[in-house]
Amino acid sequence: MRIVFLMISICLLASCNTKKKIDLLVYNSTVYTVDSSFKTAQAFAVDKGKILEAGTTADLQNKYDAKENIDAQGKFVYPGLMDAHSHFLQYGQFLNQVNLVGTVSWDDVVNRTKDFADRNKEEWIQGNGWDQNDWPVKNFPTNEKLNQLFPDRPVVLTRIDGHAVIANDKALSIAGIRPGDKISGGEIVTENGKLTGVLVDNATDLVYSKIPAPTAAQLTDALVDAQKNCFAAGLTTVEDCGLDYKIALLADSLQKAGKLKMKLFIMLSDSKDNFDWAFTHGKIKTDRLHVNAFKFFADGALGSRGACLLQPYSDKPGWYGFLLRPQSHFDSAAKLVYEHGFQMCTHAIGDSANRMMLHVYAKYLKGKNDRRWRIEHSQVINQNDFHLFGDNSIIPSVQPTHATSDMYWAGDRLGKERLKGAYANKQLLEQNGWIPLGTDFPVEDISPIKTFYAAVFRQDAKGWPPGGFQMENALTREEALRGLTIWVAKSNFEENEKGSIEKGKFADFVILDRDLMKAPEKDILATKVLMTFVNGEKVFDSNN
Repeated sequence: MRIVFLMISICLLASCNTKKKIDLLVYNSTVYTVDSSFKTAQAFAVDKGKILEAGTTADLQNKYDAKENIDAQGKFVYPGLMDAHSHFLQYGQFLNQVNLVGTVSWDDVVNRTKDFADRNKEEWIQGNGWDQNDWPVKNFPTNEKLNQLFPDRPVVLTRIDGHAVIANDKALSIAGIRPGDKISGGEIVTENGKLTGVLVDNATDLVYSKIPAPTAAQLTDALVDAQKNCFAAGLTTVEDCGLDYKIALLADSLQKAGKLKMKLFIMLSDSKDNFDWAFTHGKIKTDRLHVNAFKFFADGALGSRGACLLQPYSDKPGWYGFLLRPQSHFDSAAKLVYEHGFQMCTHAIGDSANRMMLHVYAKYLKGKNDRRWRIEHSQVINQNDFHLFGDNSIIPSVQPTHATSDMYWAGDRLGKERLKGAYANKQLLEQNGWIPLGTDFPVEDISPIKTFYAAVFRQDAKGWPPGGFQMENALTREEALRGLTIWVAKSNFEENEKGSIEKGKFADFVILDRDLMKAPEKDILATKVLMTFVNGEKVFDSNN
């Protein structure tokens, strides 16, 4: 009898030790896996930075012995949120410049700039985020007040969309800009034969090129500062749209040193140096960095009237906007990018710019394909051109908050009929059956929750307009969540490694305090990020 009892005890002890040892178990939650069937789970197991499986709390607790256990206490888990279009480095740099977002007048801009300059003694004063469309007087400002305050220090203040600046006379003088100067793909604005200080699109480079280049230490600080805020927003992968290859190599070195944990998809900017480097060295692919694409600019922005339209602006007769380069440039670039197997990603806002790029792409893609070439923004599309996305498997990469930021004045620019083809997220989604979503931060807020809200409800934070803006182009909650996760991954050829909580994928996930799929509309924007994880490592905790 004693022998039988001993054998039973040994068996029971052995059964207790059959649990597999792992790094992390998250349980007592609603887990939106965002797999192909969009199923939910209660728990999931993580080991060595990857998902082992998702299932019920009871089953996984019986199966695994975890070093770390997280009781989610009924909260909600989602795959790590992703941003399909941002300017990550620039955002980090802007954190150390004059913040002009939300200014209510030109005087407000000037006052903030003065306050900043009093505290900062660097030669060049830089700021960003002003938007004349938010002011009582919606015309571009002029630089007289900047000249009075800063006769000897150059000042450059960038518009919210990044496609226009206002500079003082000192900065214009350093750049050698004079009244009457012209530039292709840009505008040097004058009034009564005098420079106003406003430069649009390619003209901005005349001043930017004179600003001292940042040091490696400054670039590192900007990347790390941007990372901190993105993790707090629940972002685990962001796409930086248009960087030099040297920045990509810096990011790679910082990631390998453990200083930069954010996952980056970097599009190289349109320059000969970047082409030469990429076509010689090839793509970069690590767990945290993917360099596989080139970013081009077809036109400017609607807010600064640089977007290239098929018909004149409704609020500026005779003005069509402009292309930043001739069509031949994009055609020759497309040929090179195609031959070397990279993705082509092109900023196109106006319906004329979109039409041109869709036809350039089609020339090389020649119908259905898996190249995943993208049109960034795809903001204003002629109704006759939507089919070109689907016909040639061209991916529209859109930013839902652009619609809710522009809806107050977009109709003035475009007119009622043309507006119907603008910010048409649902109509664009239908072309290929999927669509990646982003913010374009720092043009918009970095919050993916605001992206989700804008995509689904198409209203501002005050609930305007009642019923939503052009709701025929709203996305469902499921589509919006896929657009912030698996569809972003797919747009980067990364859908097999991230974007959902499934076996074998990296353990990138976020815990939120409410259910985005079921919470009342009025509660969505109050959603809080509780924790953010990258490769199973906690990189943000709201309690710390």
